[in-house]
Amino acid sequence: QVQLVESGGRLVQPGGSLRLSCAASGRTLSSYGMGWFRQAPGKERDFVAAISWGGATTYYTDSVRGRFTISRDNAKNTVYLQMNSLKPEDTAVYYCAAGPRNAFRNGSYYYNSASYDSWGQGTQVTVSS
Repeated sequence: QVQLVESGGRLVQPGGSLRLSCAASGRTLSSYGMGWFRQAPGKERDFVAAISWGGATTYYTDSVRGRFTISRDNAKNTVYLQMNSLKPEDTAVYYCAAGPRNAFRNGSYYYNSASYDSWGQGTQVTVSS
């Protein structure tokens, strides 16, 4: 497993932007598929975005496509989530997750939290005026 630490969450006004970071240690991220999930109060943890281990392919839930961008810098062992045009419904704790590349047999596996075996502690994003 790899240790993950998220950062960058804070209070932001609707329409604003944030960039979340997920720093990894213990293993190099280059062999891992990476994902971001979020959990709002009283709700289940939901998929937000993912990126393949090589960085060539990205995946998004419909509600954030066109507003959020996931990227990775394997040299820095870090994954990012750029969030633009934020809405109050984006308010949640955001979690970074990593899964070994052999856990992702096809693209659909990136949407499933069970494909990931390492999780960060989460960072709070609050969108409010």
